[in-house]
Amino acid sequence: MAVTVDQALSLIFEQVQQKSHKLLPIEEALGHVLAEEITATHNLPPFDNSAMDGYAITMADAGKTLLCEHTIFAGDKEELALSAGSCLKIMTGARIPQGCEAIVPIEDVSVKTNHVTFPEEIKPAQHIRLAGEDIKSGDRLLTKGTRLYAHQITLLASQGISQVKVYKKPRVALFASGNELKMHFEQVEDHQLYNTNTPTIMARCQELGCEVQFIGTASDTLDSIHEHITSALDSDLIITSGGVSVGDADYTKEAFQAFDYTNIFEKIEVKPGKPTTFGRIKETYVLNLPGNPLAAALIFEIFGRSTINALSAVTDKYIAPITAKLAKPYQCRPGRNTLVPGHFDGEYFTICDKYAPGMVSPLATGNALIFVDAKVSRLEAGTDVKVISTHFSFNSSTKKALFTKA
Repeated sequence: MAVTVDQALSLIFEQVQQKSHKLLPIEEALGHVLAEEITATHNLPPFDNSAMDGYAITMADAGKTLLCEHTIFAGDKEELALSAGSCLKIMTGARIPQGCEAIVPIEDVSVKTNHVTFPEEIKPAQHIRLAGEDIKSGDRLLTKGTRLYAHQITLLASQGISQVKVYKKPRVALFASGNELKMHFEQVEDHQLYNTNTPTIMARCQELGCEVQFIGTASDTLDSIHEHITSALDSDLIITSGGVSVGDADYTKEAFQAFDYTNIFEKIEVKPGKPTTFGRIKETYVLNLPGNPLAAALIFEIFGRSTINALSAVTDKYIAPITAKLAKPYQCRPGRNTLVPGHFDGEYFTICDKYAPGMVSPLATGNALIFVDAKVSRLEAGTDVKVISTHFSFNSSTKKALFTKA
């Protein structure tokens, strides 16, 4: 019996988890998921410092002309004191002298032979960065389950952290099945096809931060599929494509039964890709995708991504759609939850002109998909739709306005 989409996703998140971790230098931690909480041990800034190149003065000296005989540079260790009737030149990042109540930028003063004339209006504490105003010692910086991008590495470096505990990246093993399939580096005959599914899923798994190995293409025999399964059992997740339907040569599901296989679900109430199955062999999870290229890729974007997110131990493991406007009307058959590929330009979602489960071109022209509910028979242009990304870069081939205006 087919499960609903929500049931399938719930089963994935209930069953799949990642526990293994390792230590990595922060230079190698990009893309990994934290397996520990990070707490600040230093204030940032560590001391009051100047936010501008300018002059340190007291508020009593606003509007006056003062003699300046010393400059404080960033990195200077000397601790200086400032009193009314005097000023000190100071560079960005330099420690604020005792008694300083404001920094006046260089461009706001006039200077003549070491005498500096200040403006009448100066705000207290202007252009002074206070110790700990960015980060205070004891602050929680990063939580367990956070994926490390460039700006999370910034936080780690700011605290002098040289290595972190991270979860190991999911190890994914891929193989396809089908006598008609050949890899792109092989010669095809008239009755054969190039295997596009495995390179596609392999690339997407790599984009999602997995360590991926290609086991090969199995022929449509139980012995061949058994051999490929055995070779893949040291992985966290096995992904196959093809052989999960009801044809005479569809042996994949049967082949897995020869192992200590636990079925979690088989068949999902979705189009395309209803025959998709999910299970496990001991600690290795198994996702059997349909053989049709577009169907396999679209199903992977929902259920494969969710499985990888769960294996990664990332906190934000649930797919988050973006609301957009539908560019053109869409007529569909009610009664089926349908995955529809298209292109999101930052404002509108345009459904691909042509798409069918066996096609590959929509994968390259599109960058997203929508999941149309089974109750829907038509969507009008301008309707709000929930867009699920497949490879957003948030770039455009045409110039876009960048400023937010009231």
